[in-house]
Amino acid sequence: MDTPFFLELVSYADNMDEKGIEFARIKPEVVAKSMKEFSKPQYRVDVLKVGVPVNVDFVEGSPGLRGEPVYSRAQALEHYRRAAAEADLPFIYLSQGVANETFQYALELASEAGVAFSGVLCGRATWKDGVEILVKRGESALEDWLHTTGAQNIQNVNRHLKSAVPWQLARQKSVSGKALV
Repeated sequence: MDTPFFLELVSYADNMDEKGIEFARIKPEVVAKSMKEFSKPQYRVDVLKVGVPVNVDFVEGSPGLRGEPVYSRAQALEHYRRAAAEADLPFIYLSQGVANETFQYALELASEAGVAFSGVLCGRATWKDGVEILVKRGESALEDWLHTTGAQNIQNVNRHLKSAVPWQLARQKSVSGKALV
């Protein structure tokens, strides 16, 4: 039986806070190089699991913007395109624990950039706010939250997946060398 190999890439740099401004400046290069390296056939990877190529909290217009932006929206879009161009494999984006609204903005950028990503894995982005509700207000309040805000979080992410490409089709692109966008 042929089981697909999904490899999760974790981007970091020694002695840097991966959520800080210093790492935000180098993250596009780190992500692009990682995608290129682990697309090589010797790793036998089928799908890459990656964080978006920018720290969204430092993109102009981001709902999570912290201080001065590191990237303009146009620069962020170019970083998405460059990282995607380095991948010879299908890839999915990880939420990396950011707020749901911030992750939605990241997916909006991916769609606008026209990259052929194949979906997402977004646990904490969709449910992490529910933990505090459970702790402070109990199980019944959590159930209410899951039926309203929690469900809305999933629907919002799903709405941003209209431009995603099934990984099997993206895989065909990587083998044939023809763009899918």
